[in-house]
Amino acid sequence: MQALLLPVGPEWYAVDTAWAREVVAVPLVVPLPTAPSTVLGVFNLRGEIVPLFDAGALLGVGGSGDHPYAVVVDTALGLAALAAHAVPEVVDLGEQTGTADLPGALTTHTVGRRLAVLLDISAVLAPVRIGGRP
Repeated sequence: MQALLLPVGPEWYAVDTAWAREVVAVPLVVPLPTAPSTVLGVFNLRGEIVPLFDAGALLGVGGSGDHPYAVVVDTALGLAALAAHAVPEVVDLGEQTGTADLPGALTTHTVGRRLAVLLDISAVLAPVRIGGRP
């Protein structure tokens, strides 16, 4: 399976390329003062307003801090983006090494010498996880 490898802190998470639309470098993010802490703000992507989520906070592994890249994904509720602290890369996921125990995570895979956790984007960006209404 081909996936987009998303660096979040010291760990690697994978998004199936079927979900990924594009990577945006240095999005101009406008904070939303009353938004949940998982929402870093919104940015304009060629006329579409896209919410940017803190991937680390959504996954419960800590905030991602700096977010120079945004991985834009198509969801059933519209476009959304996950923040990344380094350039995401397209990879072929290697052998499955196990299941993941994080909410919203499916399986773990080898990617060269790294381990990556494959995300279920619909579960990671479910309204109940991001602090919105179910």
